[in-house]
Amino acid sequence: MRKEIPSYRNIAIIGASGALGGAFLTQLAKRQGTERIYAFSRVEKMYDMPVVTAHVIDYEDEASIKRAASTASKNAPLDLVLVTTGMLHDGALMPEKSLRDLSADKFQRVFMANTVVPALAAKHFLPELRKDKRAVFAALSARIGSISDNQLGGWYAYRASKAALNMVIRNAAIETGRRCNEAIIVGLHPGTVDSHLSRPFQGNVAEGRLFTPEFSVKKLLSVIDQLSPANSGKCFAWDGQEIEP
Repeated sequence: MRKEIPSYRNIAIIGASGALGGAFLTQLAKRQGTERIYAFSRVEKMYDMPVVTAHVIDYEDEASIKRAASTASKNAPLDLVLVTTGMLHDGALMPEKSLRDLSADKFQRVFMANTVVPALAAKHFLPELRKDKRAVFAALSARIGSISDNQLGGWYAYRASKAALNMVIRNAAIETGRRCNEAIIVGLHPGTVDSHLSRPFQGNVAEGRLFTPEFSVKKLLSVIDQLSPANSGKCFAWDGQEIEP
C-alpha cells in the first residue's frame, strides 16, 4: 500500500448518474490536481462543475463503450477509470432465494450488467491508461462475490456475476501488468450503501452498517489512494481489507 496521496488529472467515471458514481464525481471534482472528469451515463446529464464533461453511453453497445474510451483519452491518457454500474434487482427481477427461482433471463440480464459491461469497459479503457506512471482501473464488485465467504447461499445470479467480475479483474491485471507495470486493476466492495440497489433489503442491515454514498466513496477513495501495483488483480472492501476469492 502507498502512503502519499496521489492526484488524478484525467478521470473517467462509467455510471456517473448512479448513487456511488455521482458521489465519486462530486468528491473527485473538488480534489486538487483534477483537470478533467469524463462522466458517462445512460441519460443526458448537466453538471455545474468546470472540470466535468457529461457524455451519454449505451452500456449494452460495445461500439458506444469504445467511443467513450476514445473520448476520455482524446487529449490525455487516463489516470483513473471507475466503473460504478451494476444490477441487483429490477422490477420483477429479484435475487433468487432458491434454485426454483432461477431463470436464463435473470442470469443473462444480471451478468450483462455486472460482468459483461465492466469487462468491455476494461477491454477499451485499459489501453488508454497512462503508461509512464501509476494509473488505476477500479470496478465496483461485492463481498457477496467471494466463494470462500459464502455461508448463506441464495442470490445465485448476483453472486455468480460478481465472482465472474473478480476473475475478469484478475485476468486483466495479469495481462495488463505484462506491458504496463504501473497499472493497478482492482475490484471494490462499497459496503451496503443507501441506494436504489439496496433499498428492498435494508431491513436486514445491522445498525451502523448502512452507509451513505458519500461515506462509502470517501472510504473507497482512501483505499484507491493507497493501492500499489502489487495490489493489482485483487478486490478490496471500503475499509481497506482484501476480500478473498
